[in-house]
Amino acid sequence: MQTEYTEAINELMTVRDVLRWGISQFNQSEIFYGHGTDNAWDEALQLVLYSLHLPLDVDKELLDCRLTHIERRQIISMFEQRIVSRVPAAYLTHHAWFAGLEFYVDERVLIPRSPLAEVIESHFEPWLAAGDIETVLDLCCGSACIAIAVAKHLPHAQVDAIDLSGQAIEVAAINVKHHEVQSQVSLIQSDLLLDVPPKKYDVIISNPPYVDAEDMASLPAEYLHEPGIGLTAGQDGLQIVDRLLRQASDYLSEDGILLVEVGNTQLALTEKYPQVPFMWLEFTRGGDGVFLLTAQQVKQYFGENDGRE
Repeated sequence: MQTEYTEAINELMTVRDVLRWGISQFNQSEIFYGHGTDNAWDEALQLVLYSLHLPLDVDKELLDCRLTHIERRQIISMFEQRIVSRVPAAYLTHHAWFAGLEFYVDERVLIPRSPLAEVIESHFEPWLAAGDIETVLDLCCGSACIAIAVAKHLPHAQVDAIDLSGQAIEVAAINVKHHEVQSQVSLIQSDLLLDVPPKKYDVIISNPPYVDAEDMASLPAEYLHEPGIGLTAGQDGLQIVDRLLRQASDYLSEDGILLVEVGNTQLALTEKYPQVPFMWLEFTRGGDGVFLLTAQQVKQYFGENDGRE
């Protein structure tokens, strides 16, 4: 442990002292925020409260309580990992939030941060009536945050959650059990839809790998702790999305919709398929790069190829 961290352990006394010191260190080190928080205060507070086994809505009077030496050491150690190793806070605490729900995460899965939460919270309206949605497919499910959020917001729907990574499926199973949605959410290990029996879904929703080679080479260090399989998608970022588009036609119900997040790869996608009328969604809480296509549109533009190459 470096000298400044040892000094902090020995000299800082209260929760407020440690919190202030952590914020200053974060600001000085210029760590990157992009995994659930966007500022030093929230990042430091999350790590401090987790270390002390306190809730995020803790009474602020507790900030002036004195810490034991062991508590200070534990908090400062978390700060050191965040600063020196650039480990995202969610991997240090194993807690992340999506659509108002808490999820377990570790380095086997991406940290939830998709704007798709807003679509789920609105029950996929106005494109579909919530009561008409009986089957949903979450492709590239990772922690299963999307699948579980759908199950919670549409308790009558059956949700299949698919991921290529067996390790991701293990984490997804932890979250399915924690949220007690085993009767609604089925986990399937598959390379997209290759191992999925024929079935029609009212909604196919996906946050697949879509980072292109140029962006992968310039990612902040924090993102390198995430599994590459969940990020990288070839030279143009369309390696997975191309296949997904061609497979989806066979799995969408007649009035179904396809929702896919492609982030910065939006431009590459529209340039490759200028004839496709992608509907690009807008979000009140920020985020972009999410398109919607109807089942008819998917069939019209991509249905001639089953995408199983």
